[in-house]
Amino acid sequence: MLGLLCLGVHIVLPLEIKVDAHVRGYVGEKIKLKCIFKSTSSVTDKLTVDWTYRPPSSSRTESIFHYQSFQYPSTAGTFRDRVSWVGDVYKGDASISISNPTVQDNGTFSCAVKNPPDVHHNIPTTELIVTERGFGTMLSSVALLSILVFVPSAVVAVLLLVRMGRKSAGLKRRSKSGYKKSSIEVSDDTDQEEDGDCMARLCVRCAECLDSDYEETY
Repeated sequence: MLGLLCLGVHIVLPLEIKVDAHVRGYVGEKIKLKCIFKSTSSVTDKLTVDWTYRPPSSSRTESIFHYQSFQYPSTAGTFRDRVSWVGDVYKGDASISISNPTVQDNGTFSCAVKNPPDVHHNIPTTELIVTERGFGTMLSSVALLSILVFVPSAVVAVLLLVRMGRKSAGLKRRSKSGYKKSSIEVSDDTDQEEDGDCMARLCVRCAECLDSDYEETY
C-alpha cells in the first residue's frame, strides 16, 4: 500500500469518517462531538463505535464511549457519567455529547467505526477547546442586542424630536414677527378648500347615480 501511495495512486477506503477538526465549547454548557461515517456495506448489529480521548501533551489515550447495538459509556475516568449518545448508526451518525465540560476536558478526541466487513478507514481527530464564558462574551451579546433592537428605535425618536422642534421654532418665529399669510397663500388655501368641496360633491353625485341605477334594475 505504501508503494502505491508513493506512486500517487489514490486508495479508496470502504469506510470513510468525517469529524469537525476543531470544536470550541464553554464550561458547564453541553458540547456535541460530531462523527459522520459512510460505509459500502449495510449497517448490521456487528457495527461498533469507539470514542477515545488523549490529553494535551500526552500520548496516553482513554476510552470514553463504546457502542454496539447498545450504548456503553465510560463508568470510570475523567468522563464518567458525562458522555451521551446522540447518534444514529442507520443514518451514518456516530456523534456523542459531553455534559458539564471543564477546561480539563481539552484535548484530542478520536472516533473509530467498524462495520464488518468494512473495518479499514481514515482516523480523523477533533481538537476540543473549552473556555470560560467570560464577562466580555456576555457583554458583546448584550451590545449586539442593543444595536439590533434599541438603536433603530432611538434614531427614529431623535428624528421625530428634531422635526417637532423645527416646527415649534418656526411657529414661534412667525408669532413673534406678526406673520400674516400673503395673498398667494390665502388663494392657495381657498383653492384647496374649493377642491375639497368639489370632491365631496362629486362623491355624493356618484352615490346618487348608483342608487338610481340600483332602483331601475327593480
